[in-house]
Amino acid sequence: MTGNATSYLKRYFGYDSFRPGQAEIIEHIVSGHDCLVIMPTGGGKSVCYQIPALMKQGCAIVVSPLIALMSNQVESLKGNGIAAATVNSMNSEEENKHIIEEAFKGNLKLLYISPERLITDMPAWNKDFNISLIAIDEAHCISQWGHDFRPVYTRLSIVREQRPEIPIMALTATADRLTRDDIAHHLNLRDPYRHFASFDRPNISLSVLPDPGKKKRLEMIRRLHQKYPDDSGIVYCLSRKKTEDIYQNLLATGLDAVCYHAGMSNDERAESQRRFISGDAKIVCATVAFGMGIDKSNIRWVVHNNVPGNIESYYQEIGRAGRDGLPAEAVMFYNYGDIITREAFIASSDMSDVFQEKLDRIKEYAEASVCRRRILLSYFNEERTCDCGNCDVCQNPPVRFNGTIAAQKAMSAIIRTGGNTAIGSVIDILRGSLREEIRIRQYDRLKTFGAGREYDAPRWKHFISQMIQLGLISIAYEENNHLKVTPYGMKVLRGIDQVYLTDINGRSFQRPSAKNEKQIPADPVEQLFAQLKKIRRKVAKESGMADYVLFNDATLYDMALRRPVDLTSFGEISGVSDIKASRFWKPFVGAIRKFEGLKATYEGATYQETLILYNANRRPTEIAKIRGLKLSTVYTHIAHLIENSLINDFERIVTPTQYNRFIEMKEREPEKWHELLDDEMPDGMWRIIPAIEKRGGL
Repeated sequence: MTGNATSYLKRYFGYDSFRPGQAEIIEHIVSGHDCLVIMPTGGGKSVCYQIPALMKQGCAIVVSPLIALMSNQVESLKGNGIAAATVNSMNSEEENKHIIEEAFKGNLKLLYISPERLITDMPAWNKDFNISLIAIDEAHCISQWGHDFRPVYTRLSIVREQRPEIPIMALTATADRLTRDDIAHHLNLRDPYRHFASFDRPNISLSVLPDPGKKKRLEMIRRLHQKYPDDSGIVYCLSRKKTEDIYQNLLATGLDAVCYHAGMSNDERAESQRRFISGDAKIVCATVAFGMGIDKSNIRWVVHNNVPGNIESYYQEIGRAGRDGLPAEAVMFYNYGDIITREAFIASSDMSDVFQEKLDRIKEYAEASVCRRRILLSYFNEERTCDCGNCDVCQNPPVRFNGTIAAQKAMSAIIRTGGNTAIGSVIDILRGSLREEIRIRQYDRLKTFGAGREYDAPRWKHFISQMIQLGLISIAYEENNHLKVTPYGMKVLRGIDQVYLTDINGRSFQRPSAKNEKQIPADPVEQLFAQLKKIRRKVAKESGMADYVLFNDATLYDMALRRPVDLTSFGEISGVSDIKASRFWKPFVGAIRKFEGLKATYEGATYQETLILYNANRRPTEIAKIRGLKLSTVYTHIAHLIENSLINDFERIVTPTQYNRFIEMKEREPEKWHELLDDEMPDGMWRIIPAIEKRGGL
């Protein structure tokens, strides 16, 4: 199965191999099993259901919460020659009805729909609607523990009730342990195959800056824009007012910026999004209302003008940068006033205790003196025992000491209480406090009672916070925030590993340096990369698509590195599908040949070039015209490709009537069949049918 899936991946998406875990997910969903997929933003979630949709009979239903997300995906799929559409409120009801009819007829491979619309429409869909699978994207919205809970998602159990035979795939980029369990429970997933990819996005550098003031914030944003002038950035703000203020100030300095928040009209938001996605505007100033599902691969930086409400939101928002795997930056401005504002929001919530605890975790992240990436990964229960080297703490490290003994004392106290205490009680045990609750629970009789009197309470809180950040301890939010020792913590407790901590005054921040500003590239690869970006901009505009939908930056960089000089080598570039190779190779190859000092045109007559064009749904007559060959030569190529099992969909070039006529004439007139059929079939067609016959016929 995997080999077959890989051929779809290359043909429609231009990649030679799957990322870790994708092939296994595809295999399970194609086999009819439910799947729960947790992958970081930019990790390749969509391929996990798009490839099975192409492989299986019928239409895949993709549930998505935002119109922007659906439209974005559909545009990309159509650009790769895949039949896809979206039903949403921006369409007329007549359009939506027609799209669903096309899906019923089997003319669509993927149908994107909102949860509200699916819940309304699905009861009316009869069993004749051949649904291959149902993918529920942004599945964390189903959980009250998630950072973006949406009650309508809890009603998606209708999917299992209405069509129990259809496999379900739930996908999200941000889900801690509680959220994952909630997703599986509410969707009634049946023994799902669970794939939890690494949350690590090593290409994103992480930094937190103590509030430098408005003027310097704007200067930092301007500097990032100068560093990445051809790419895009997002500035996230806490409120509409702050969003408008940053936006107006950026406009005043001459930067191409747009604004996006819930106070704008639908048309205004749509226009801002269109300009940002197309590349007409390089910066968007937005509240968190912006970004979910935006598959724009050349966002090079994300600035948080204000502190986010929790680590899940922060992780998802910074994950919109560097989706192509190239270097990107995430900068947070830290102001304690933001914490106070968010605490006021939390006070009116039904789950104020949980939300307060999660706010405390993002506050600790901002004030951290340990590797920031380790904090993020440990939050999502991913063990990492070494620093990343790509965050401001790693690049400007504070003084550390061997804190193994202190950590062992704290973890011993947690274990001896049975994991039934929160941070305050653990500190009281270590400090030997005789307050009433400690005595009632008889914690004063524990062996570790008073074992940490050498440190005061603020220091112990600082140490335990670091232990949480480093993944030695986890917080069970559903158990009144009780602390639990993790498997990694047990290694430290047993003396297998050591841990290094900072003292309470050991925090250190790295301030931005002007030396990072963009310089004219001297490297030939960077020079060609810059030229190819300009060509992409021109071709994308002419084709009515966004730059990154045409080719993302990673694909352009691969072109600049490998420098394809003909259609065959262009089709081998990572991210160039057969459809896109056939449509867009000439301007890119022409620029590369010029850069290499070669003639603008080239001679070429390989079978591979014919195969690329054939896989791009070009007819033999079109292939002959594009390649400047005789039609008979193209048929010779196709016959060779059929004989070598490289073409399997024969009915695109030979009808059953033509095939049967050929077999009949060959048997009846074995000596003269060629002459007799010459007038009936296109020049060279007679070469095709014997090749098909060798493969077993139609």
